[in-house]
Amino acid sequence: MILNLRKPKGMSSHAVVARVRKKTHEKRVGHGGTLDPFAEGVLVVGVGRESTKKLSQILKGVDKEYLALIELGKTSTTGDSEGKLRQLALPESMLEITKAKTEEALSKFQGEIEQTPPSFSALKVKGVPAYRLARAGKVFTLPKRKVKIKELEILEFKPPFLKLRIVASSGTYIRTLAEDIGEELGVGAYLKELLRTRVGGFKIEDSQTLEEFSHV
Repeated sequence: MILNLRKPKGMSSHAVVARVRKKTHEKRVGHGGTLDPFAEGVLVVGVGRESTKKLSQILKGVDKEYLALIELGKTSTTGDSEGKLRQLALPESMLEITKAKTEEALSKFQGEIEQTPPSFSALKVKGVPAYRLARAGKVFTLPKRKVKIKELEILEFKPPFLKLRIVASSGTYIRTLAEDIGEELGVGAYLKELLRTRVGGFKIEDSQTLEEFSHV
């Protein structure tokens, strides 16, 4: 069984899997692509041995679509709203950030680009999740990776807030993209909110909430 679930804010992807495991009484449950606790949206979950095996095949190389709310002028220790925020630019400097200037900055991130994954991520460093090392104050840098930004569209432009629709390849970190956009604009930025609206053919309009799934 393959489920298209809508992960709520404030819950880890692992916690969603645990909820599904408890409901189905099935030990083998896995998800196809982590969503950070602060984010919400489509989480594809496989239930049972065959379905968990199929996940990697079904989702291999698929695009993912997001709605991202970015706040300019501030940075975060984690790149998102869960970290410690720091004011980098004064509010009046936001007046210099025009929509045309922002569109010009965004054009530099379309197509194939290189990203340095965030320290607070599930990627492993010598077998240890990077976020554990980061929390312990260890200094390290994850190797750059090539990703593809296929679509990058401004939905709302109300400085210091910028709402984008993004279609990207698997492995793309939207937190990193937000930070890089802020750096390109010279004011800093972090990812305030994130909604994943699609993973391949799994769309948010077809997803179930955990409450709906629990009452099936």
